[in-house]
Amino acid sequence: MIAAYPLQWPEGWPRTKSYLQKNGRFKHDGRWITVFAACDGVLVELDRLGIKRDDIVISTNLKTRLDGMPRSDQREPDDHGAAVYWETNKGVRRVMAIDRYETVADNIAAIAATLEAMRAIDRHGGAQILDRAFTGFSALPPPAAARHWREVIGVPSTVRDMPSVRIAFRRRAAEVHPDKGGTHEAMAELNVALAAAEKELNG
Repeated sequence: MIAAYPLQWPEGWPRTKSYLQKNGRFKHDGRWITVFAACDGVLVELDRLGIKRDDIVISTNLKTRLDGMPRSDQREPDDHGAAVYWETNKGVRRVMAIDRYETVADNIAAIAATLEAMRAIDRHGGAQILDRAFTGFSALPPPAAARHWREVIGVPSTVRDMPSVRIAFRRRAAEVHPDKGGTHEAMAELNVALAAAEKELNG
């Protein structure tokens, strides 16, 4: 199952180097777009494509609300990427992911804008052409987590408090972050491990 938090970047999709990311300048009602408005844009576009809300996951490094959508009232995470997973009424799983902008909100808004552009294909070219256009967005199942979170973060079983885990997490992140010579895959594994630690230790 795809998790809304932390970010589940689709396997095999290239990542944008942080120094190449830019300001998206997406606006909503005359203001810079919020995470809430950007997510709403994605839901609206997918609804117009016949995708039900329950078949959509917006995955980011922002913690989620009770409905599974990213919360707006949070500090911008180090990884601004966003991935949207959905399943068609034919059971085909799709994904679209963008990380070229400097905020999560802008990357989600960019996905909404891309969906809107592709929906125009449906209006002008028909469903068959739209299906072909979406072929490159087929979603593969995420790789199964092979290692326990303690092993990934580097904390012994005697550590049972989140402050100590977060200290170890930051230390490990300084080693595996792409900007420090690490890889996006290692950082993604570390983020998943932190989420697992929070779930286990905080209940």
